[in-house]
Amino acid sequence: MTAQGSKRRLFVHQRPGTAAMAPAAAATASSRREARPAGATRVVRGPQRERHEPDYLVLVSVVALTAIGLLMIYSSGGVATAVRTGGDPFGAVATQLGWGLAGLAGMAVLARVDYRYLRLASVPLYLFTLVLLLLVLLPALGPIEPVTKYGSTRWLQIGPLPTIHPAEFAKLAMVVYLAHWLAKQGSQVRSLIHGLFPFLLIAGLCIGLVALEPDLGTSGVLAMTALTIVFVAGARLWHLALLIPMAVLGVATYVSLHDYQMRRWTTFLDPWADPLNAGFQTVQGLLSLALGGFLGTGLGQSAQPGALSLPNAHNDFIFALIGQELGLLGGLGVIALFLLLAYRGVRIALAAPDTFGALLATGVTAWLAFQGLINIAVVLNLLPITGITLPFVSDGGSSLVVSFAAVGILLSISRETITRGTWNDADPDRGRRYGRPHLPRPGRPTLPVRAGRRP
Repeated sequence: MTAQGSKRRLFVHQRPGTAAMAPAAAATASSRREARPAGATRVVRGPQRERHEPDYLVLVSVVALTAIGLLMIYSSGGVATAVRTGGDPFGAVATQLGWGLAGLAGMAVLARVDYRYLRLASVPLYLFTLVLLLLVLLPALGPIEPVTKYGSTRWLQIGPLPTIHPAEFAKLAMVVYLAHWLAKQGSQVRSLIHGLFPFLLIAGLCIGLVALEPDLGTSGVLAMTALTIVFVAGARLWHLALLIPMAVLGVATYVSLHDYQMRRWTTFLDPWADPLNAGFQTVQGLLSLALGGFLGTGLGQSAQPGALSLPNAHNDFIFALIGQELGLLGGLGVIALFLLLAYRGVRIALAAPDTFGALLATGVTAWLAFQGLINIAVVLNLLPITGITLPFVSDGGSSLVVSFAAVGILLSISRETITRGTWNDADPDRGRRYGRPHLPRPGRPTLPVRAGRRP
C-alpha cells in the first residue's frame, strides 16, 4: 500500500476539520493493517469492526408473531380435529412447531455470521433458486416432482424430503443478489443501460418464473421488494416511473389470460354478489372479523359445531381467525408487531455500516412488510385474494424457515450498526453520495483516527 493510498483510506475515517495524520503515524498504521496472519482472508477490506448486541426488538416481534401463529393453528386445526374426530389436537401444530425450531436455529446461526459472506454466496444462491423455479414448471425428473395444490403447481417434492415452495426461497435469493449487485454498481445504477436494464433482467427472471406457476401474489411481493431496493440504491425516479405503465399492462394481461384471476377481481369488487360460491371465502372472512368484536370469541370457538366455516383459516386467512378469536385487540396487536418489525428494519438499514448491508436490510424489511400488508389487506377485502401467507403466522414450513433466515441476516446487520460514540469504520461507498442515493449516510458522529491507534 502506497503512502498516498493509505492517506486516502484514512481520510474516510477523519472528522471534518481534523488535522491529517502525520506521515510517520500513517506508515505505522499502514504496516499494522498489513500485518496479518498467514492465510488470513477478509471479505471486506478495512479495519475490523467491533460487533455489539443485536436488535432484540426485531427478535421479540418475530418470536411473538410465531407464537401467535402456533396458537391460531392449534385453535383452528387441533381443536377442530379433537371436536369432530376425537383425534390428537396437537397433531396439527406439531409440524409447524418443528419448522419453527429449525427456522430459529438457522436464524441464530445467521445472526452470528458476518453478513458480508453472503456476497460470496449471492450468485450461486440466485442461480440455484432459478433452477428450482424452472423445475416447478417442468415435468417430473427422476425423484424431483412438481406438486399441484389449490389448482396451482408451486411446490416441489424431492424424494423423501418434505415438500418445498421454491418461490419462498426466491424472495431471499433475489434480495441478497440485488443488494450485492447494486452495491457493486455504485453510481452506474442511475444509468439506463448499465443500471435499469440489467436490473430488469435480474429481477425479471425471478419474478417471471414465479408468475408462470402461476403465483401473482408472490410475484407482486418480489416486484415491490425489488423496486424498493433499486430506489434506495439511487435509481432515477423517472426510470422507475417508466415501469408503472409496463407493470399495469403486464398485470392486466396476466389476469385476462387466467380465468381464476379474473374471477378473483370480479369477486373483489362485489363479494356479496355470490356469497356461497366465488365470494364465499371473502364473505366468511369479513363475518369472522365482525363476530370477534373488541375482545374476540375466545380460543377454539371458531372450531366448535355451528361456527362459521372459514376456508384456509390456518393459512391465507389466518388474520380473520385472529380477529374472530382474539378480537380487534388481537388484530391490532399483530399489526403493531409488524409495524415494530418494519420500523426497526428501517432503522437498521439507515445505520448499516456499508451499502451492501443497507440494501440488504432494506430488501428484507420491504419483503416482510409488503407481504404482511398484502395478506391483511386481502382479509379486509382491500385487495383481491392473492394466496400469499402472513409471515411467521400462517401455516407453512418453507415460508417460516426462509422468513427466520431473513431475520437472522437482519440481526447480523444490526450487530454492526453505527452507534453514538463508536468508531465509524464504514466502507467508503456507504458515506459517499454518489449519484444522490436515497439512503442517507449514518447521522451519527465519527471519531478521528488517532496516530498509532487502530480502531
